[in-house]
Amino acid sequence: MSDLELVDVSLRDGNQSLWGATGLRTAHVAQIAPVLNRVGFRALDFSSSTAMGVSVRTHRENPWDLLRLTRKAMPDTRLQFIGTGFRFISWERAHPEVMELVYTSLVNAGMDRFVVLDPTHDMDAVRETARIIKKAAGGTGAEVIGALTYTVSEAHDDAFYAGIARQYAECRDIDRAYVKDPAGILTPERARTLIPAVLAELGGKPLELHAHASLGLSPLTCLVAAELGVRVLQVGCGALGNGTSLPDAERLVANLRASGHTVDVDDRLLATVARYFDGVAEAEGLPAGQPREFDAAFMHHQVAGGVMTTLRRQLAELGMEHRFGAVMEEIGLVRAELGYPIMVTPFPQMVIGQALANVLSGGARYDQVPDQVIRYVLGKFGKPTMPVEPSVLDRILSRPRAAELAEEPPPLSVPELRHRFGERVGDEELLLRFGMPGGEVDGMISGPPAATHYNPDTQPVLRLLRELAGRPPAAELTVDKPGFRLTLKGGDRD
Repeated sequence: MSDLELVDVSLRDGNQSLWGATGLRTAHVAQIAPVLNRVGFRALDFSSSTAMGVSVRTHRENPWDLLRLTRKAMPDTRLQFIGTGFRFISWERAHPEVMELVYTSLVNAGMDRFVVLDPTHDMDAVRETARIIKKAAGGTGAEVIGALTYTVSEAHDDAFYAGIARQYAECRDIDRAYVKDPAGILTPERARTLIPAVLAELGGKPLELHAHASLGLSPLTCLVAAELGVRVLQVGCGALGNGTSLPDAERLVANLRASGHTVDVDDRLLATVARYFDGVAEAEGLPAGQPREFDAAFMHHQVAGGVMTTLRRQLAELGMEHRFGAVMEEIGLVRAELGYPIMVTPFPQMVIGQALANVLSGGARYDQVPDQVIRYVLGKFGKPTMPVEPSVLDRILSRPRAAELAEEPPPLSVPELRHRFGERVGDEELLLRFGMPGGEVDGMISGPPAATHYNPDTQPVLRLLRELAGRPPAAELTVDKPGFRLTLKGGDRD
């Protein structure tokens, strides 16, 4: 049997999949980081440009400060950043100079593990990104992981992924690879053919598995992967495991050991981390991941956990929750018509945006087409794996907007960004302003420093005190709960 290592995804992908990327703030992370450092994880899936944007937009917290704070608290564990193509926060394509500044800034702040994920498996873009990262990392020993993003379509067979693995083996700037299954659709049966095909072409480079639990398949698929030679499995802890996140760490460790494998983690500290996230979920009113049943419809739309959570929230905000089923059906149709893009950022947002327009606009399908879908069809995000359906292609490209977007100027270089935003703006702020509206960055800068301490047990009391502070003065206050009653009466006022 095998010695296996774990990568914990709770802080990034667990938060994104189950809590819409908005559940965790700086205080939540800072409180548990020292414990996470001692569990024995090989690495933490820590951040992405999307997560950094949420820190600014939703919490008014500085994501660069969060990275530095976490690195200081976790000197022994690699922190991972996942990038998807030549973009940072926004969907706009970034200049290579900008991406080099992104990775240099991340390395300087403490990031030392990078996933290179190109949504179309454009290997020229992958090799260039890996080269940029290694240059930015200098002699720091940062790891670069090439992603094989799994999906089911006519084009994505074992030979397709073996061909990608062969190119990873030949690229000196890529240290290892992982199979990324964002929709949780990799079955144990398919793993038995896919994983050997990939390992045979990797030239001895290690292979990891990142498989979401959305269909209840991944806990079993992970056991098969360990049997076949995968040495690193990715997991979520406590409330941030299972559901549309990744397999629960405690349960998977127990199952791996029962199968004869060795997993060198501190069980007591692993339980401490899991119960902490359970406490955060309860205190903040956030859903805890639960084991999922198989749903065959998932194979049709292949929408990953975090994206589905966001979609449900958007429909609820529009008062259109009852159209969820129709939108999900349309997502599968749109994906097929657009050449089966893999449902990983930024493509899910594009496919879902088009599906929403088709279902909710009241007109004919493709009467309204978002700019990002037009850019995709124009090839600005790489060549689609399969051709776009001809009638859809004609309907999109015949629009006047398509001609305008075809003539877009190239992305701005770093000197041009400095000219736009000011020569005195620091690199980290410059990158945020490049990817986000200026008002959101201004709001972060003008806000107070992020809190760095958090205790889930005190949150109900603090919430009660905040609510009481906003009410008119009362002569008497009673706290009544099972087994406890406290009455406070105000004294006479002169």
